[in-house]
Amino acid sequence: MGSKDAAAKAGGRAQYAQADTGSGWEAVFLDPLGQVVQQRWADAVLAVAFEELEPVSAFPVVPGRRWGPGLWWSATTGRHVSCGSAAMRAQPMVLDRYPKVVGLAGRPVRVLWRDRRGQVRSWTPQLFARYRDGTALLADCPSRPETGGQRALEAATVLQAACAQAGWTYRRFEPLEDILAANLKWLAGYRHPRNAGRPGLTAAVVEAFTRPRPLIEGAEAVGDPIEVMPAVFHALWHGQLTTPLDVPLHERALLSPGPGPGGQQPRPDSSTGTSTSTGTGRSASSSAPAGDRPAADGAGGAARAAGRRRGGGR
Repeated sequence: MGSKDAAAKAGGRAQYAQADTGSGWEAVFLDPLGQVVQQRWADAVLAVAFEELEPVSAFPVVPGRRWGPGLWWSATTGRHVSCGSAAMRAQPMVLDRYPKVVGLAGRPVRVLWRDRRGQVRSWTPQLFARYRDGTALLADCPSRPETGGQRALEAATVLQAACAQAGWTYRRFEPLEDILAANLKWLAGYRHPRNAGRPGLTAAVVEAFTRPRPLIEGAEAVGDPIEVMPAVFHALWHGQLTTPLDVPLHERALLSPGPGPGGQQPRPDSSTGTSTSTGTGRSASSSAPAGDRPAADGAGGAARAAGRRRGGGR
């Protein structure tokens, strides 16, 4: 199907109810010109680069909430990903580290279907990720398992079936554990290429941890920790180095060689549940909202320790 007229662009249920859904699920999205398009799901999944599209509808702003819609800068694509909540932002953070993810987008597609009574239903997954092999992940990132109620659970069943038909995956992620979320948030501050430092510094950092050793010892072996530490954290973010991220990150954390940008890590959607990869080959299923105090103290302590050493103190 082609672009819809102004009535369809308004997105009313009455217009969708008249759509041809006899062939099954349908996809609604914005084309590169910002026009609303509605296509058969089976055609859209083959032809549309959802990872390059703007949100089909804006994330809602809820008065009184401490965290509203925002943007996540992706180190994978160099583009921003729209996020609707702090719980959602944590999941692009996980996917951005996975080496086989090549594209990310927030709310790029709405899925339509008819229920048993013939009424048109719809759901807009919060997150889209494209994998290197062409398959994809659709996901929702609720702050609590019960968020969305029965409607969300019914939509999850439909989306799982629609994604399975396309060879994709649908997941309803649980929030990350506090410590894991805090560690990833800290390392994410060093994801930009500028933190790799001067030419040759990253290679020297990786070489310093050829055999496992404490973070601060390896950094001091390379040079001035004030210069080296950002490159260490950058290498941890990109998988060139590794350390358990389900315990607080601190100056004595044991670092070792990682799988690298093309290394083998479990797919974030490979679990039968809703676990998320820690980047160390382990998974951490979660039940609590993300916080940033445990690891911020630990990793921040490592940075402060580097400053003390530079000044000759302990």
